[in-house]
Amino acid sequence: MTRRVRDVMSPAPVAVEPMTTVSRAARLMREEDVGDVLVIYDCDLFGVLTDRDIVLRGVADGRDPDATTVGSVCTPPPVVTLGPDDTTDRAAELMRHHAVRRIPVVDHGGVPVGVVSLGDLAAADDPHSALADISRAEPGH
Repeated sequence: MTRRVRDVMSPAPVAVEPMTTVSRAARLMREEDVGDVLVIYDCDLFGVLTDRDIVLRGVADGRDPDATTVGSVCTPPPVVTLGPDDTTDRAAELMRHHAVRRIPVVDHGGVPVGVVSLGDLAAADDPHSALADISRAEPGH
C-alpha cells in the first residue's frame, strides 16, 4: 500500500546553522539520538550533516571538530528533498537513485518539516523486518 511521506517521516527535524562546530553538532546528534541534522541558513535548507559526513569529511581528513564548521563538511546543495504529500514509493526511488538513506521533507515554501529515513520506510512497509527492528532499537544495542 502506498503511503504519504507525512505518515512515516520523523517530524520536527534537528537543525543547526552552517557556522556550528562539528563537535557541537555531534553532541546534539547524540543527545537527540539522530544520525543527521539539517543545516539551515536564514530559514533555508543549506545542507544535511550525517554521522558519515563527520567521519569521512571531518575526522578522516584530520580536521579539528572544535574548529571545523558543519557548513564545510555537510552534504552541500542541491539537497534532495520531498514534500509531505509525496509517496513513500517516490521516497524510496529518490533514495535509490541518489544513494542516500535520509531525505529532508520540506513544505511548499521550502521550510523543513521532517526527515524520512530508510528505516522509516522499512518500518512502514514491513514492521517486522530486520531494518525496522534495528531502526527502533535503543542506541548502543
